[in-house]
Amino acid sequence: MPPPFTAAVLHLLLLLPIAAGQRFRGFSYLLDCGAENATTDSRGLRWDPDGPYVSAGSSSALHVEGLLDPTLATLRSFPRKPGAKFCYALPVDPNRRYLVRPTFFYGTSSPRPPAFDLIVDGTFWTAVDTADDSLAGSASHYEAVFPARGRNLTFCLGVNANYTDAGPFINALQVIQLDDTVYNSTDFKTSAMGLIARTKFGSTGDVERYPDDSFDRYWQPFPDSKHAVSSTHNVTSADFWNLPPPDVFNTALVAEQNAPLVLQWPPIPLQNDSYYVALYFADTLDDSSRIFDVNINDYRFVKDLTVTSAGHSVFATQWILSGLTRVIVTSKSVLPPLINAGEVFGLFPIGRLTITRDGK
Repeated sequence: MPPPFTAAVLHLLLLLPIAAGQRFRGFSYLLDCGAENATTDSRGLRWDPDGPYVSAGSSSALHVEGLLDPTLATLRSFPRKPGAKFCYALPVDPNRRYLVRPTFFYGTSSPRPPAFDLIVDGTFWTAVDTADDSLAGSASHYEAVFPARGRNLTFCLGVNANYTDAGPFINALQVIQLDDTVYNSTDFKTSAMGLIARTKFGSTGDVERYPDDSFDRYWQPFPDSKHAVSSTHNVTSADFWNLPPPDVFNTALVAEQNAPLVLQWPPIPLQNDSYYVALYFADTLDDSSRIFDVNINDYRFVKDLTVTSAGHSVFATQWILSGLTRVIVTSKSVLPPLINAGEVFGLFPIGRLTITRDGK
């Protein structure tokens, strides 16, 4: 079992499959792995074949009924060569940072899907194990933020003989250039960020994605019938460094009067390490404000935070978490405390660059 995560001018123009035709900026890619032709999803996003960016692997079609995502209908698989890396090479702007999200859907849970490693620009990201999602008939998504360290970003699937007896596979790959302000408090000269949780508190709907989020980040719902409140605000995304979609401020969890709001979030235990934590707040009442403290695992995260309907965010770049995490929001004013959204990333060190001949 794999260990847990503790993920010439003309030539360049030809390798920009989505930047000009869609709203993603700069060098951004949506790749439908194993596909022969471009596909368009229900949001109007164009996914291009991955063939121009990888020189190994074989394409296969999955015959699974009822797939809502066209990119899950094909995959690219690679041979089991212990120690080998099979890499995508993507032209990028070396002065930017990129959201990297591969998607995996094996189409069956028997035999057990292969497990393997992900490496980006020579940095070990995480081990991929999709067995639980396969049993549920679901796809697996991994997400991280990496700095571009050269004119090409290499995304590699690594064969680890200790995991399984089959080679790696992939169905889709997104590499999306982020604005310079997004997650800019992280020192990307030394660290990359692996997503643990990104949550829209109080939401009972679908995952919020593009076009609501301009970088196609996934905001997972967090229903709670006892504390959920909906509202409508004209929050401006540009007022926040991380540019959250305005809709994440339209749902909230609000404490009962004279009681703290206590959440177990993220919903999974974490290893003892440093994490990036960002929390987002907006008063559910127009022309109103409320003041509260935020504690995480009994340690003060922020004191006397004043929140209005215009919204507010707070973050820590290296906050120590371990085990299950409790977020406790305690009122310091007449109105009860609330929370709208949050993100948690694990931090991991940048490794040695992958050289060109590794991308074979």
